[in-house]
Amino acid sequence: MLSIGLAGLGGIGKVHLSNYQHINDCKVIGICDPSAEAKKTAEEKGIPIFPDLKTMLNAEKPDVVDICAPSFLHHPLVLEALNEGCHVICEKPLALKSSDVREMYALAEQQGLQLLVGHVLQFFPASKVLHEIVKDKRYGKALDAVFLRLSGCPRWAKDGWLLDKNKSGLLPFDLHIHDLDLMISLFGKPESFKTISGGRENARYEEYYRILYQYPVSAGNPQLNVCCEAAWYNADIPFTASWRVYFENAVVICENGKLMAYSFDSPPQEFDIEEKLKIPTGINLPPTGVFFEELGFFLERIRSGTASLDGTKEQYRKDDIIALIEILEDITGVSSE
Repeated sequence: MLSIGLAGLGGIGKVHLSNYQHINDCKVIGICDPSAEAKKTAEEKGIPIFPDLKTMLNAEKPDVVDICAPSFLHHPLVLEALNEGCHVICEKPLALKSSDVREMYALAEQQGLQLLVGHVLQFFPASKVLHEIVKDKRYGKALDAVFLRLSGCPRWAKDGWLLDKNKSGLLPFDLHIHDLDLMISLFGKPESFKTISGGRENARYEEYYRILYQYPVSAGNPQLNVCCEAAWYNADIPFTASWRVYFENAVVICENGKLMAYSFDSPPQEFDIEEKLKIPTGINLPPTGVFFEELGFFLERIRSGTASLDGTKEQYRKDDIIALIEILEDITGVSSE
C-alpha cells in the first residue's frame, strides 16, 4: 500500500484526490493546504490536513508526495519532498525555469527517487493512437501538423496567480505546454521556431500565440513543420482542443471527440477513442479516465521502477521535459538564471 501526501487541494488537487479513491493499493493519508475550503473538504473526507508540506511530512511520512499547488511553488515543494525521501508526482509545469528542472532531476537521481510530471495529454486515447501511427508509419512519414488549444481568459484562477507571469508563466506554460509536450514526445525537439503573439493593447499578457516549429531535413526524412495556436481570449468561448497531422498517405484529424484518418486509398477510418472509464472531475472538464490512468501508471512506476508507456523515456521523459521548459522560456522571455 503506497501512502500519499497531497500538496494543494485546488481544482486539480481535488481531481487527483477523487481518482486515488478508485486506484487499488494506495491511500491519501494527509493533505497540506492553508485554505478554509481545503480544510472543509479534508474534514469531510476524514483526511488529516496541515498548513504546509513540512508539517505534513513530519506528521505522516508518506511514500509519495503529489504536488498540485500553483506552478511557482513546484520547485521548492519538489525539493523539500525529495530531501525528505519521498517519491514525487508533480503537476505540469514541473518548474518555470530549466535550471530549476535540472536541479530537481539531479536531486531525484541522487536520492534514488522517482520524479514524475503530470502531462496528462499523453494518456488520452487519441494521443496514444497518434503515437502508434507515427511509430509504425502506416501512413508514411509526418509532413505537417497543426495543434489548436483555445479558451477564454481563466478568470476562475484564485488570487490571480495564474495571470502573473512570474508565478505561472502565463498562457505558454499553462495551455500551450500540453500540445508542445505531445509534439516533442512524437517528433523530438524542433530545430527552430518562430512566434507571433498579441492581443488587446491594455491586456496584462499576450492573449494569443501562433508558433511555427520546424524540424531538420535529414536522410530519408522530409521537412516537418508543426504549427501550434493557443489563446486565452477576452471572450466566453467554449474550450477548444484539436489537432491535424498530414502524413505522406493520409491526413489524421482529431476534433469534436472523433479521431479520423482520410486517404485516397480507402474509406475514411474512425478510430475508437471512447473512454471505458469516466470519473467526474468537479472542475471545467467532463468526466474522464485519463487522470486515473496517469496516476495509476505513476504509482506502478514507483512500485516497480519498470512501468512503460509509448513515447516515454527513462525517468519519464526527463530529456523531453527539460527541452520543453527551455522552449517555453524562450517563448515567454523568462530567464533561466
